[in-house]
Amino acid sequence: MTRLQPGDAAPAFTLPDADSHPVSLADYAGERVIVYFFPAAMTPGCSLEAVDFDAAVGDLSAAGYRVVGISPDSPDKLAKFRARDDLHFPLLADTDREVLDAYGAFGQKMLYGKAVEGVIRSTFIVDVDEAGAGTVAVAQYNVRATGHVAKLRRELGV
Repeated sequence: MTRLQPGDAAPAFTLPDADSHPVSLADYAGERVIVYFFPAAMTPGCSLEAVDFDAAVGDLSAAGYRVVGISPDSPDKLAKFRARDDLHFPLLADTDREVLDAYGAFGQKMLYGKAVEGVIRSTFIVDVDEAGAGTVAVAQYNVRATGHVAKLRRELGV
């Protein structure tokens, strides 16, 4: 499994959002994007993390960061998740896991002491140049849902 490092080219993507509209990394040309991968909408840990990102999105935006969440869920499920938790940032559906694989956010992980295949909760900060190509500035794997956003904010000084 590939693990991205700071300085690596960020894999480009175009995925449907919760409304089935295509969203590309290149859409964020000239911006810094926090791309986070989560296992499953509507689950306790993923809800906690999403709500934490949503609460921070204003401060992150003011500091020059955009937030995008990606999971293997369908657009319909992401729409229900967005509505239920009143989320205000794009949620993207990677149902075939190509982007998850490209970022190294899918593979073997420990779940309740057992090795399983699945989404590895991960967060990346991607600097997207004016041409729409991204470079990984920060790569964090196996992050915890609880407290992750607060820790990220401290690291970013936001």
